[in-house]
Amino acid sequence: MSLALIGGLLGLLAAAGVLLAVLSSPPLHRMSLTDRIAPYLADTPKPSQLLAGTNSGRPKDSALWRITAPLMKDLIGWLDRLVGGQGSVRKRLAAMNSPLTVEGFRSEQILWGAMGLLAGAGLGALSILSGNANPLGVALIVVGGAVTGVFARDYWLTREVTKLDADLLAEFPVVAEMLALAVTAGEGPAGAIERISKLARGPLIDQLSAILADTRSGTPMLEAITAVRDRTRLEPLARFLDGMAVAIERGTPLADVLRAQAADVRAMSKRQLMEAGGRKEI
Repeated sequence: MSLALIGGLLGLLAAAGVLLAVLSSPPLHRMSLTDRIAPYLADTPKPSQLLAGTNSGRPKDSALWRITAPLMKDLIGWLDRLVGGQGSVRKRLAAMNSPLTVEGFRSEQILWGAMGLLAGAGLGALSILSGNANPLGVALIVVGGAVTGVFARDYWLTREVTKLDADLLAEFPVVAEMLALAVTAGEGPAGAIERISKLARGPLIDQLSAILADTRSGTPMLEAITAVRDRTRLEPLARFLDGMAVAIERGTPLADVLRAQAADVRAMSKRQLMEAGGRKEI
């Protein structure tokens, strides 16, 4: 490796540090509304220690997070403006019933991008040490690693949601028929969901357990069903929950609605299997 290349890399690193220091200086770094009003809210009462104890061990409680929080906020805002798609991310996180917010997901994207940048930097360093690389190629490798890491996190979320949807569709007919059997035996909607939750496990059972938990916390059952319906991306499950809500609201026979929904999903599964067989005859 030539001395000119080493000097160019050191000069590029020094220029990046100077540029970062200038952009972070007060004249160029605009204060947010939160930073402006924070000194006037210092006398607010502290939250209960019982509630604070449940949040211990979070990354936001560490000294490293407090030091890098302003930079992370700027990076999250920049990435959100560059990538966009907040609505899509919010829908996918809601479909998984994930505790992550859009900002938390953007933070994970930044971390994945940083890991990709480090991997690209490692590959660039190896190519430089081998003596068959130019600075432009190394820069492209580093930037490509960062971009790949950012989009890989989004792809991984999409893959998880797709797998969850497939599991929900696979469980749906059996769970619907079990609910219909419990309702026919004399159980109410809440009792049928509770009985099925004790007998089975799976993503759809978790969705029904969330309805039961919301109902026990004081939420009306129609509102709990509607909330789960709004989170799902699957049209058959949305129709199923709508049918449950209409049957509960109007007093129509719930067992017949559940059996009809289960039959529709089984027919859709057979149709999809026939279509897949037509595309892959061998």
